Amino acid sequence: MTTAKHFAFYKSFGTVLVLLFVTVPFILLFGFAGALARRSRFFPVRAVGLAYTSMVRGIPDIVFFLFALIALDQGIEYLRHIMLCPDWSEPIRQGSDFIVCPEAKMPLGSAPQWQHEVYGFFLAMTGFAVVFGAFAANTMYGALQAVPRGQLETGVAFGMSPRQIFRRIHLPQMWIYALPGLSNLWMILIKATPLLFLLGVEDIVYWARELGGIKIGLYSYPHGDWRLAYFVVLLVFYLGLTWVSERVFERLTRYVSRGQDTAGGAL
Repeated sequence: MTTAKHFAFYKSFGTVLVLLFVTVPFILLFGFAGALARRSRFFPVRAVGLAYTSMVRGIPDIVFFLFALIALDQGIEYLRHIMLCPDWSEPIRQGSDFIVCPEAKMPLGSAPQWQHEVYGFFLAMTGFAVVFGAFAANTMYGALQAVPRGQLETGVAFGMSPRQIFRRIHLPQMWIYALPGLSNLWMILIKATPLLFLLGVEDIVYWARELGGIKIGLYSYPHGDWRLAYFVVLLVFYLGLTWVSERVFERLTRYVSRGQDTAGGAL
C-alpha cells in the first residue's frame, strides 16, 4: 500500500475533488450566461441560448466527450500546425489518422508528464463545464421564471431601475428555486467523474481497476483479483462525498430561504 503506484492512486482522489471544485464556477458561469441568453429579447441571442441548452442536454455525456473534446483537441493542434509548420506538404487527414507536424502537438511529445496531465485536466474541465453548464442554464432559467412577478413589480413601485431590480430582488430570489435542481446536478456531476479516463486522466476508477487486477500490461501482480476491494473503497468515497454534499445543500437552502413564507410557515 506504499508503492509509487498506490501513491498515484491516493493522489487521484485529490484530482477528482479538484476537478469538481474548479469546474463548478465555470458550470455556473455557463449556466447563468445560457439562462440570460434564453431570456434575451434579442432573437439571435435567445436562439443561441435555446440551442445551447437544448442540444447539449440532448447529447449523451460519453458521446460529447468522445466527439466534441477530441475535436477541440484536434482543432488546437490544427491551428498550431498552420502557424508553426507553413511548409508542411503532407495531408493532415490520412484515412482515420490525424497527423500534424511534431511542433504542433499539444502538448509536445518531449514535454514532461505533468504537462500532459494538466492538458488532459483542462480538456476534462472544459467538457464538464460545457455539458453541465447546459443543465444549469435550464435550471436557472426555470428559477428566474419562477420568481413571483409581484416582487419585481414592488421594485418598480419603489422606483428601482431594471438593473437594480434584477440584482437586488430577482437574482437573490432565483437561488431559492434553483438550489434543488443545482443540488441534483452536483450529484450527477460527482457520478460522471469516471468519464475522466476517456481523456487520459488517471482518475480513481482507472487506478482501482489497474491496481486491483491480476496484471498490468506485461507484468503480473503477486496477488489475485482485488478489484472488488478497491471498488468498495470507491463506493465508500462516493457515498461519503454525496452525504457531505447533502448536508451542505441543506444549509444553503436554509440560508437562502430565510424569511420566506412556505406552506409550513416562515423559514
